[in-house]
Amino acid sequence: MVKADIAVYDHLRSTDPDNDTIYRVVGTDAESVTLLCVSDRGGRRANTGEVRTVAREELASFAPAENPDGNRGLVGTVRSALSGGYWSLRNTVRELVTNPIPSAVAVAAVIVGSVAGGPLPEAASIGLRFAGIFALAYIGSGRR
Repeated sequence: MVKADIAVYDHLRSTDPDNDTIYRVVGTDAESVTLLCVSDRGGRRANTGEVRTVAREELASFAPAENPDGNRGLVGTVRSALSGGYWSLRNTVRELVTNPIPSAVAVAAVIVGSVAGGPLPEAASIGLRFAGIFALAYIGSGRR
């Protein structure tokens, strides 16, 4: 039986013996609860995209459950991290290419700040280098 004070991000498991699916609570109101399916029928983490809204009375057919993110093996965890890193880097490069002038100015600041023994005092070189790096991170993030 599900607790009465169910909240967003709680996890529920279907009590149907043929369907061991886990759902994450993504919305609540006085009459219903909106659930996102976050596992396959065996309880393993899955991105199904299935969203259900159930009446609070129907919650009797669910039981509290653990977050299925913890049941991913080492290979799956490493694969997910590498995939996320790839897509993050790809998006950053795309944003930098989309904004060539600000990106070129930021790269120039990093290069000028990195030149050893250049015309600038050491503190100015360090400041220029960090400003360029932060500018690249800002531009690459896509926040404008």
